[in-house]
Amino acid sequence: MTTIKTHCPACGEVELAPDDIELRADADAGPESFYAFGCPGCRLHVRKRADERVVRLLVTAGVPCLSLNPSRAGGPAITCDDLLDFHALLATDGWFDRLLELVEH
Repeated sequence: MTTIKTHCPACGEVELAPDDIELRADADAGPESFYAFGCPGCRLHVRKRADERVVRLLVTAGVPCLSLNPSRAGGPAITCDDLLDFHALLATDGWFDRLLELVEH
């Protein structure tokens, strides 16, 4: 099994399996790209920037690369109005049933 060494700010060097790491990158491994993991020692959630070299190394080690591109999620981006509508929905009785109706259609 592949072991990946990285750094936790609280514990120092830690060893992880590819499945322990979440890698998110855009097409050119731009400044928004990152990898994240839960430290096996202290359970701290650690998130670090992933440049093109880091993305390449992690993918080569078997870490699946998930896209940052919201269009791949299968729908439009969530707007502020969407969040306000959802907040209002949560304040009503039967909000969960109404939510299920919206999702089914």
